[in-house]
Amino acid sequence: MTIPSQAKPVIEIYETTLRDGCQGPGISLTMQDKINLTLELDRLGVHYIEGGWPGSNPKDSAYFKAAGRLPLKRSTLVAFGCTCRPGGNPPEEDANLRMLLEAGTGVVTLVGKASAFQVTRVLRTNLDENLRIIRDSIAFLMSHSKAVFFDAEHYFTGFKEDPGYALACLEVAREAGASRLILCDTTGGSLPWEVAAAVLAARERLDVPLGFHGHDDGGLAVANSLEAVKSGAIQIQGTINGYGERCGNADLCAIIPNLVFKMGYPSMDPGDLQKLARVSRYVAEVTNQKLDLSQPFVGVDAFVHKGGLHADAVAKDVTTYEHIEPGSVGNTRRIPVSELAGKSSILMRLDELGIAVAPEDRARVASEILDRIKIMEHEGFHYEAAEASFELLVRRVLGEEIPSFENLGFRIIVEMAPPGGALPFLPGPGTSMMSDATIKLMVAGRVVHAAAEGNGPVNALDNALRKALIEFYPSIGRVRLADYKVRVLDGHDGTESVVRVMIESTDGQRTWNTMGVSGNIIEASWQALVDAISYWLIHSEESGLPG
Repeated sequence: MTIPSQAKPVIEIYETTLRDGCQGPGISLTMQDKINLTLELDRLGVHYIEGGWPGSNPKDSAYFKAAGRLPLKRSTLVAFGCTCRPGGNPPEEDANLRMLLEAGTGVVTLVGKASAFQVTRVLRTNLDENLRIIRDSIAFLMSHSKAVFFDAEHYFTGFKEDPGYALACLEVAREAGASRLILCDTTGGSLPWEVAAAVLAARERLDVPLGFHGHDDGGLAVANSLEAVKSGAIQIQGTINGYGERCGNADLCAIIPNLVFKMGYPSMDPGDLQKLARVSRYVAEVTNQKLDLSQPFVGVDAFVHKGGLHADAVAKDVTTYEHIEPGSVGNTRRIPVSELAGKSSILMRLDELGIAVAPEDRARVASEILDRIKIMEHEGFHYEAAEASFELLVRRVLGEEIPSFENLGFRIIVEMAPPGGALPFLPGPGTSMMSDATIKLMVAGRVVHAAAEGNGPVNALDNALRKALIEFYPSIGRVRLADYKVRVLDGHDGTESVVRVMIESTDGQRTWNTMGVSGNIIEASWQALVDAISYWLIHSEESGLPG
C-alpha cells in the first residue's frame, strides 16, 4: 500500500451525486433527501458538493435556499449552470445566470461547449459566438465575486476533431477568470491514453489548474480519472457509487482509495476513508438503488473469500488475496461457506462464531459440516446469504440443544373482501386481502394455541408464531421481520417449482438472515421463520426454556 506523501498535491474531490447522479435512471430525490446527503458528504470530507442546477427546476432553487443555512464544516457548496444563450444575448439578461447568483454559493460551475461539432450542430451558432458566451458568462459571474469552475463539455471528442478550437475554449475561460478548467469526457468513450494526451496538451498550454469529469460508457471512467491525475489534473469530479446518466459517472468510491492508497495523494484522511463503505450504502438507500455487492472497495462481497484454496491462503496471510486492508475503507472480510468451501473455510467460520471445538476433533467436525452443507445446497439451500441458518446447522451437527419449540400444526386462511362489501366483484382498487393464521405449538411441555392476522399469509404466520411464544420469551416482541425474498430455483415446473425463501430479521440491535427451501412457499417460509426465532433464542438472555 502506498503511503500518501505530502510532497504530492491534494487532489480535490468534487461530488456531483445531487446533480449529475440524479440524472441516473430511477433516481429521484426529495429536497430533504438532498439536504441529508449534503450533510453526509460534508461529514465524509469531500472538497466540493455540487448541489444542483438552480435554473432547471424549483426544487433545486429551494434546495439552495435551505442548504445555505446548513452548518457545513468541511465541504464547499457549488451551484451548477450553463453559459448564456447565443445570439448576442448579454449575460446580465440571462435568467439562468441570474438564478446562479441567487443560489448564493461562493463557487459556480459553468458548463460550455468545447467541441466545434457541438457548437454548430447543437447550439446552432458559429464558433466565435461560442467563445463570446463563454467569456462573457464567466466575466459576469466574476463581477459578482463568484469563483468559477468551467466545465468544458465534450472536450475530449472536441480535441480529437479540432484540438485548436477545444484549447481555444479553455483559453477564453482562463482569460475571463475561471479558477478551474474541468475537462469533460461527456460521452464516456475516451480511452486512457487519449485522456492523457488531451490533458497534457491543456496542461502545456494553460497555467490554470485542471480537473476531469468522466462518464462510464466505455467502462473506463475510474481508469480515465486516475490517468487524468497522472497527467496533471488536480480535481476529479464523480459520484458516490458511480450513479449518473446512461452508464453512470466516475465512481468516487473506487477513485478515492486508489488515489490515496495506490497513488499516494493525500486527498482524504484515513479516518474519513473508513467511512466510505457506510456512506456508499447510505447513498444507495436514500437514492433507492440496489447495492452492487461486488463493487470494488465498498461492496459487501469485495473482500469475500469463498473458494477453499483462497480461504486457506487468507488464513495464513491476508495479502495473498487482498490488495488493501478491508477496514481501511470501512469494509469487512468474510469467509462464506458453501459447497465450494474447504475445511479451512469451515474452521475459520467456527472461530468467528466463537464455537469451540477440541483440537483433535477440528478436522473431523469440519468434514462433517462440509458434507452436510453439500447435501443441503444440492437441495437448494444457500448459506452464503443466510449465515444465521448456517450457525444453526453447525450447532445441530455438533449435537447442541437448540432452544426451540415443536410445531403441532398450523392453518392459514386468505380472504379477499370487496370494496363496500358488494358482490359480485372483481379484484381492483379498494379490494382488501387479509390472512388469518392459527398455530399450535409444543413449548416446554405445554400445548399453546395462537391466532393472528396479517397482510399476507407469511406475515400472519409470523405474527401468530411470536404471539404463541411471547408468554415464554417476553422480549421476543422486539423481533420483527425486516425483509422477505422469494426466489424460484427452477422455473421449468411453473407453479410447482422449488422456491428458496430468504428472511431478514431484527430485534432493533442485531440483524440476521435465515432461509427455507421447499416446493411449497408457506413451508419454506415456515422453515426460515423457525430458524429466525431459534437463532434469536440462542443469543437472547431468555434462551433457557422455562422449567
